[in-house]
Amino acid sequence: MTTPLSRRLTASALCFGVVPLTASGQPLDSDADAAEAVALNPLVVTATLAPRTADQSLASVTVIDEADLRRQDPTDITDVLRAQPGVDVTSNGGFGKTTSVYIRGAGSQSTPLLIDGIRLRSATAGSPSWQFLDPRMFDRVEVVRGPRGSLYGADAVGGVVQLFTPEGEGDPTPSITLGGGSFDTRRASASLSGAESGTRYYVAASRLESDGYEIVDGEGDKGYDNTTGLMRLSHTFTGGAELGVLGLRARGNTEFDAYGSPGDIGYVQQVAGIYGELPVTEAWSSRLTLSEARDEQETPVYGSVFDTRTRTARWENTLAFGRHELVAGAEYARDEVDSSTAFDEGSRDNTAVFTQALMDFSPLSVQASLRHDDNEAYGEETTGSLALGVALDETHTLRASYGTAFRAPTFNDLYYPDDGFYEGNPDLEAETSDTYELGIRGQMGRGFWDLAVYQSDIDDMITTVDTDGDGRVDTSENVDRARIRGVEVATGADVNDWTLRAALTYTDPENRETGNQLKRRATQSLRLDADRALGDWSLGGSFIAQNHRYDDDKNEDRLPGFGLVNLRAGWAFAPGWSTRVTLENVLDRDYETAGGYNSPGRAAYLSLSFGG
Repeated sequence: MTTPLSRRLTASALCFGVVPLTASGQPLDSDADAAEAVALNPLVVTATLAPRTADQSLASVTVIDEADLRRQDPTDITDVLRAQPGVDVTSNGGFGKTTSVYIRGAGSQSTPLLIDGIRLRSATAGSPSWQFLDPRMFDRVEVVRGPRGSLYGADAVGGVVQLFTPEGEGDPTPSITLGGGSFDTRRASASLSGAESGTRYYVAASRLESDGYEIVDGEGDKGYDNTTGLMRLSHTFTGGAELGVLGLRARGNTEFDAYGSPGDIGYVQQVAGIYGELPVTEAWSSRLTLSEARDEQETPVYGSVFDTRTRTARWENTLAFGRHELVAGAEYARDEVDSSTAFDEGSRDNTAVFTQALMDFSPLSVQASLRHDDNEAYGEETTGSLALGVALDETHTLRASYGTAFRAPTFNDLYYPDDGFYEGNPDLEAETSDTYELGIRGQMGRGFWDLAVYQSDIDDMITTVDTDGDGRVDTSENVDRARIRGVEVATGADVNDWTLRAALTYTDPENRETGNQLKRRATQSLRLDADRALGDWSLGGSFIAQNHRYDDDKNEDRLPGFGLVNLRAGWAFAPGWSTRVTLENVLDRDYETAGGYNSPGRAAYLSLSFGG
């Protein structure tokens, strides 16, 4: 787990000075102005393992804060990620169906998901189960685009997504929300948070049930349910030492079509961790984290069970040298698989050491990092990155970076036993990538803009192949190369009670062996978000547009592009009480992001909340 964000932000603010300044260097006129400036140039921790403002991070970052999440009130965490700069989302239907997140054209297995610093994924499939996470359990999302292998190890090729759970503060505060809507959907959540005498706590629970809709034509509605519990507790001792624990567990059931017959998957998603942080000296802080993440899925219609568990110990040290900072540490992780499928191997260990230097030679900033991983399954990998930033003036920062990363072969890739259809390949090597990026950010009062261009070259792509020519996939091999180029533009402003954001993305994900576009990736996307506060009311909407994509490697199955309009409104009608209505896919567009799976049509949801 990372250090609680709010305290990191407070510490950083104290380092930068007591009086908040706009990008132009002038004092802000009010607390509201200061809040707007923070929202437009937020502090992030995922990009560098240390709090830095968006422009100081020297990375392409997107922050979706608590206000954004509460305004949009999504039923799926990926609803707020879709069409953000450099981000693409595909799904085999809504409400708990298989979902993939692509960052900068890299596959879903190349997009790590962290929850308060704990990585959650399936060790057999390799990708996170995004669809089983309730967005009401989180109050912040950070998306970092570009390779981060030197900080987070395997799979951080396209970028990293980190979800943060709330931290208690102030007097004991209860809250409860009830709601429902289309597809016979019912939702309920409750929480209690607070802080006293150095102890902070947050406990929450939620329940979602939906009868779903007809995802595959002619196969009937496919339902979904999710029950999630969250507990977060920490205490700061006299002298500054801190001890904390986190536990999040989601479980439920999702229905699907099993080749013409009804099927369902029972699942569990769980992260748990304990950390201790000690200020050894005024300039040296040391932190030890022990964590466990579980991805468990059982499919009775197939008689299959895939339970994976990752246990991690991470030791991280931060040393300050005036305006410079050094981060160094070590990490040990063990993946374990308990499955009805008799994998050739049931566990693997990974040991890593890493270091990062954050140097400020104003107006020049330099960030350099290096990590070495030693995995008993696929060998050793060394990754590194170098980023340079120049403050051109008080409002513009130019950045350039180079980074390497790798995607680890999964247990399925390596160890799946020969079942007559597919067999794992224990000789697979990890995919490797090199990425170059050039970007510039403008931070002007109550507005910002960010432009980035990049190219990623991926070697030894892991691809399923037909080795005997019978038209059927037999195994996986390192055969393909890919080149992914792109341009991302993001901008926003907070003006006269308006909150405005826009993102435009162009991606060229090409398989260099065939010249074809990598499957299921759109090449163009646009997202517009606009919200306005009107006293006790708030009104807003989002427009999301993406062009066509291909559902196959040969680029023969073309899925048309689409445009979606989502609307929302909120009303604080009494002290502590509020209601919110959201209208999704208002124009009732038919579209698919994965061939053969319908996405939800027009839907309406209403919620009533007290407290918080």
